[in-house]
Amino acid sequence: MNTAELTPAGELTAEELGTVHLIGIGGVGMGGLARLLLTRGVPVSGSELREWPALAALRALGGTVHMAHEASNLDGVDTVVYSTAIPQDHVEIVEARRRGLRVMHRSEALAAAMTGRRTIAVAGTHGKTTTTSIMTVILQHAGEDPSFVIGGEISAAGSNGHHGSGSYFVAEADESDKSFLIYRPHVSIITNIEGDHLNNWGDLAGLKAGFLEFAQLTDTDGFVVTCIDDEGVGELIAGLRAAGRTVYTYGESEGADLRISDVVSSVQGVRYQATLDGKPLGEIQLALPGRHMGLNSAAAVLTAMRLGLPLQKITEALSSFPGVRRRFERKGTVAGVRVYDEYAYHPTAVKAALRTLREVAGDGRLVVVFQPYRVYRTRDLQSELAEGLAIADEVIVMEVFGPGEQRGPGEGGVALTAAIDLSPEHKVFVPSWEDVAAEVVRRSRPGDVVVTMGAPPISMMGDELLAALAEA
Repeated sequence: MNTAELTPAGELTAEELGTVHLIGIGGVGMGGLARLLLTRGVPVSGSELREWPALAALRALGGTVHMAHEASNLDGVDTVVYSTAIPQDHVEIVEARRRGLRVMHRSEALAAAMTGRRTIAVAGTHGKTTTTSIMTVILQHAGEDPSFVIGGEISAAGSNGHHGSGSYFVAEADESDKSFLIYRPHVSIITNIEGDHLNNWGDLAGLKAGFLEFAQLTDTDGFVVTCIDDEGVGELIAGLRAAGRTVYTYGESEGADLRISDVVSSVQGVRYQATLDGKPLGEIQLALPGRHMGLNSAAAVLTAMRLGLPLQKITEALSSFPGVRRRFERKGTVAGVRVYDEYAYHPTAVKAALRTLREVAGDGRLVVVFQPYRVYRTRDLQSELAEGLAIADEVIVMEVFGPGEQRGPGEGGVALTAAIDLSPEHKVFVPSWEDVAAEVVRRSRPGDVVVTMGAPPISMMGDELLAALAEA
């Protein structure tokens, strides 16, 4: 994506977009933007081919949803918004250009909504959604009423987008297509930098340069927050500080501004001791297990403290944080089998999630249903993915979800299954979702933990597995 051709934050407001039509309005990213615009009073319509769960709520807020992609959907529309997944020859994009309507990438519409707010943009290879959600909940507890758009729903609120009355705007910043380069944050959070989306960035050096450019777009009177423990951000920290920019760090390393120690993760959640600028803050608790969850919360804690929010409100928010849907989300228990949905698809995230789920499983076994996300990632990171999946006791691998991509010879789910270091009876390739439920029923037993993991369609299928287990 050539971001130089996109309209950056500060040049338009959401109201100037007029009536907005979103192609693929039921997706998580588009749905969050739609909720934000609707709660702001901007007229919204959209098109879909499937009745996604989010659509009912969008209709209740006044949105119009067309269950087909057709040129007539654009009648009365001023701006058409598309995502990177939508091809430029899509019937509604072609019609919009023919009519002379404004056509915008999702990031441009989001940037317009940021205008006039103090934006906290959360970027990084892993942990963006959870960190963005925690930051939002902290601001809410502190009475700031932020606007927000998140790549997942905060479980208790059932929402991933909202127009608030406060001055802050919290947004997940996506590096995958370079669109985060059109945001102009007051605060930039970078959780980590690891090789991913190299089909767009070329190599790791190009990706790191992109993150540096993103960080340099931060207001000069704002600041950057990042994890000092992460190997990928070392050059970024040095480069920003050499340019006179303000950088605050968190992590377990001694040099961190917010240092966490005595980290304990259990089924009940994660807790740690926090020290800011050498002064103890006390114990911080999050009701979600996993050391990586502790680090995500530390990013938000440090940001909140530097913004001057009260520590008591911060700790209250963390202790009550309900988690994010599809991020370590427990769907229920049937016949002694616990079922979770988990969005992880990059090897590092897969390993972190499965190690945590291994703790949760206790004496039970860990059964994973995994659909690889994107052909290029599955090909380039196959050995690392296989290593992560081998943490499980039983693995069911589906075919790669890669819209618009072509699999080459020897690529895909079959090759990934073969690479997993488990005996043949404990791993299987099941290409279609229709056959997965029966395989889960056959392999699971009381005490087990089952998790759907990977590409977006699969990482929200836990309810269907529960139903299948109940019928068995």
